[in-house]
Amino acid sequence: MKHMTYVTAAVAALALTLPITGADAARKAPKKIKPPIADVIKPAPANAPKLIVAISIDQFSADLFAEYRAQFTGGLKRLSGGVVFPSGYQSHAATETCPGHSTILTGGRPARTGIIANNWFDFSTARGDKKIYCSEDESVAGSSSDKYTVSDVHLKMPTLGDRLKTKDAKSRVVSVSGKDRAAVMMGGHKVDEIWWWGGNEFTSYAGRKTPAAVETANTALDEMLSGEGKLAALPALCATKIHPYKLSEAFTVGNPLPARAAGDRRSFRASPDFDAAALAIASALVTDMKLGAGSATDVLTIGLSATDYVGHTYGTAGPEMCQQLLALDTQLGTFFDGLDAAKLSYTVMLTADHGGHDLPERNKDHAIPDAARVDVAVAPSNIDAEVTKALGLDGFFVAGDAPFGDYYVARDIPADQRGAVIAEAKKKLLAHPQVAAVLTADDIAAAPKPTLPADAWTLAQRAAANYDPTRSGDLYIILKPRITPIPNGGFGYVATHGSAWDYDRRVPILFWSKDLKPFEQPNAVETVDILPTLASLIALSVPPAEIDGRCLDIMAGADSNCP
Repeated sequence: MKHMTYVTAAVAALALTLPITGADAARKAPKKIKPPIADVIKPAPANAPKLIVAISIDQFSADLFAEYRAQFTGGLKRLSGGVVFPSGYQSHAATETCPGHSTILTGGRPARTGIIANNWFDFSTARGDKKIYCSEDESVAGSSSDKYTVSDVHLKMPTLGDRLKTKDAKSRVVSVSGKDRAAVMMGGHKVDEIWWWGGNEFTSYAGRKTPAAVETANTALDEMLSGEGKLAALPALCATKIHPYKLSEAFTVGNPLPARAAGDRRSFRASPDFDAAALAIASALVTDMKLGAGSATDVLTIGLSATDYVGHTYGTAGPEMCQQLLALDTQLGTFFDGLDAAKLSYTVMLTADHGGHDLPERNKDHAIPDAARVDVAVAPSNIDAEVTKALGLDGFFVAGDAPFGDYYVARDIPADQRGAVIAEAKKKLLAHPQVAAVLTADDIAAAPKPTLPADAWTLAQRAAANYDPTRSGDLYIILKPRITPIPNGGFGYVATHGSAWDYDRRVPILFWSKDLKPFEQPNAVETVDILPTLASLIALSVPPAEIDGRCLDIMAGADSNCP
């Protein structure tokens, strides 16, 4: 029996079903050639997919996949019965949304994509606000890092869709997501349609015409959000996870997801309705654009963001996350049923941009005594105060976006003084009991190139995978395991991700099509392996020197799809 979902009637009315689009056009296999070099992909098989559907579930850790896998009855069950890599890795240390999404369809680690974090600092930018958001164009007049114009300018690599459109202009690329950075990083530079939640409705780049499918969805969403949200019955499994944790006088977690108040667009994001809306738009665009029905292969990327908002707002181990994942499983099942009804030849890949871990208060109850919230003493501003006091300096020298990751030292001070600031900051940070490592640019540069799977990398190798000398900081701070980088009081969130530890790095990588034979490979692979694997299915040549990933053999028993 299918789990009951958490979807209002208005969202359900968006109809995650597709009409029949007709038989696929015959595909002619490319002429066979003798590959003179190793970067030539062998010809695509006769059953090469006409539509590639690449899905990212934000904050869907390998731990969550393992915990709920046996409970899935819908779309996630279908994918669990395909080709399963349960130990996929976002191999870098900066396990945030933007870097993670930049790896999925480029084949490059963040050091190569240029997307080193959600935010970084650029002291050379002309505007007063030196913090740069990963999916903005800071050259736009009047922009700031929190009031920005969405752009792909910072992504240094082509995506699968970009490469396909370069090969064949008839290929269409569509990207839909709850977050702009997910839509941009998976869609790439040559999207035909790109839509993300802008706070009030699904929106796109300025000047783009809104398709009827998106207009209809936005109208339905506006009507839905103007009224109160209604909850479906709590699944029995989720009821067993009820255990309230009072984190403040105003906020308690560990209960069923709350009903949404009329007009509350913020809590909409932390509910299964959010993913239902993104899937509805993606489904409607497949129908309207006849994706997968043309002569060339099309790409549809879908970023499902509600799991991340639920994880941040309520943690990962309570009934709230249980409701979210069981509802998403049902929604994906309905979405795939629509593709089937349209008789499309399609391949699905599903993964995540990063993992996540639970709030420290509940982690302690689960036998993790060292779980704690970060001490604000390690925050960039407090380290700056300690350093300037110790060195007798007058001014602001150390900046950073959060109490972990990249810390930057001002560029406009003499080199010897900068060196002293870096050394003193490193000393202060390493003295703190919550800090596991502090790496300078020299430390990261000295890290040997990895030769082992991602689960065996050193901390320096993990940091090097997201180090770009033009964007990264002077120090990279790694907190000890299970230290949540949200201090008491928080920033509206109770739990998060972003660490170099495997609970944040390890994600599932799943492939499914009707032609793939099911199998599971438990060894560590990387999300950068997804691009060359998908490319191999459609005879798309990707020179190995341009990417960090390698092709995964997903044919199991048939001829290998890899060159």
